[in-house]
Amino acid sequence: MTIFCSHCHRPLQAEMSCLPRRGKEVPRANKPFRSTKSASKARRDQINVELQALRSLLPISAREKERLSYLHTMALVCLQLRGAQLFPPGTHSTTAPHMSLALCGALFLPHHGGASPCDPSPADCAPPAGPALGTELLSLLPGFLLVLSADGKLVYVSENVAQVLGLSMVELLAHGDTVFDILDQQAHEDVREKLLLAQEEPGREVTFVCEMRTSKAFQLQHGGNRAVVVHGRFTALRWPPSRSSTAFLALCTPVRRLPADAGSQDDLFQSTHSLDMTFTDATESVTYHLGYHREELMGQSWYSLLHPEDADLAASQHRAVALGAGAAADTAVLRVLRRDRTWAWLHVSARRDGGGRSIACTGRCLREEEAAYLRARQQRPASLGSAAPPRRELSLLAAQLRALADSLSPPAAAWHRHEPEPRACGPRAAAPACLLGNRPEGAWPAAARARHAPRAPQ
Repeated sequence: MTIFCSHCHRPLQAEMSCLPRRGKEVPRANKPFRSTKSASKARRDQINVELQALRSLLPISAREKERLSYLHTMALVCLQLRGAQLFPPGTHSTTAPHMSLALCGALFLPHHGGASPCDPSPADCAPPAGPALGTELLSLLPGFLLVLSADGKLVYVSENVAQVLGLSMVELLAHGDTVFDILDQQAHEDVREKLLLAQEEPGREVTFVCEMRTSKAFQLQHGGNRAVVVHGRFTALRWPPSRSSTAFLALCTPVRRLPADAGSQDDLFQSTHSLDMTFTDATESVTYHLGYHREELMGQSWYSLLHPEDADLAASQHRAVALGAGAAADTAVLRVLRRDRTWAWLHVSARRDGGGRSIACTGRCLREEEAAYLRARQQRPASLGSAAPPRRELSLLAAQLRALADSLSPPAAAWHRHEPEPRACGPRAAAPACLLGNRPEGAWPAAARARHAPRAPQ
């Protein structure tokens, strides 16, 4: 069999080709494999060393340092850097106690508008005192101090935040480093609008109520997050004022709940009433809150001090306490007339006392924003629905209340002997019959509004 070349097609004697053969290739030596694992581990070890060094410089306890993660450590370092930018090193307010003194001076001292080169900065407002004074001052405050940057970043949170929210400053930063991270989701828009309003006019004080995140133990005890009243303003901490030198300084006080969460007794006053809500006793602190002397209130009706628009709500609270079983407390947010003819918002808790023969009330003054928050979340009784109750039902309730009062209280002549019986239901004798449906038509509203209309101060 003839074999032809596959290239030139000539006959060949053996299986071969006319093309020159290539020399036998020598296998190349492979490059040695270089692993980057050791280099990456070296870089991680170097980063860990630097993070440990930063962690050791943080002004927190050793127990808290051991629990910090890397991200948490960086968040705390950024917080300290923002604080150092607003409160430069070299001032005596760089430590937490001195910073508390400086912030209290900036918040509570009179403010006269924008900053100027002659005005002392808040960093210089604190006296050269030791840490003990700053710690004692924090214990006297009704809430905790909060400092925010112009973009809402946390700059400073005082140590007594744990008394209000159940979380320390370190634990609070675990949620995030902005104020919106520690707020309830529903409050973000309202808080953002308030902060923008305060930023447009530095020095203007704003007040708003928001719910802040709390510890799990607090949520189990109180059933949710805690409502806090934030009162503060944007202030230029250095001259000339700029976005980087402007901060929001605020005092955050909790919205207290009556009667279990009354807290300090300084903002409270107590009063005792007969079953028809006539004053029989009151504490001396009522003079500070409402302006009346204790003797002026004796024998007056509670309804004579109420705002006409809140009379129905007060009557509902009165019925719930007077006709209810047991001594359970009922709360309401009402407007009460001060002695200077201005209206005061009160959070009133009422309960049966003295063997069921009297009604004890505890009142606490509220800001308008705080009152609006509590009213929005106050569960209105079924009797105060959109449709007014029938007049026959109101008359029946009034008759039951009068029968109960007659059986438990002295005769009506005993406490009316110094006062002639009114011919019609006027504002002074408005309770309880007028508010429970047993009054002449048109008698209460016209007289009440003429008597209780607030007058401008002289």
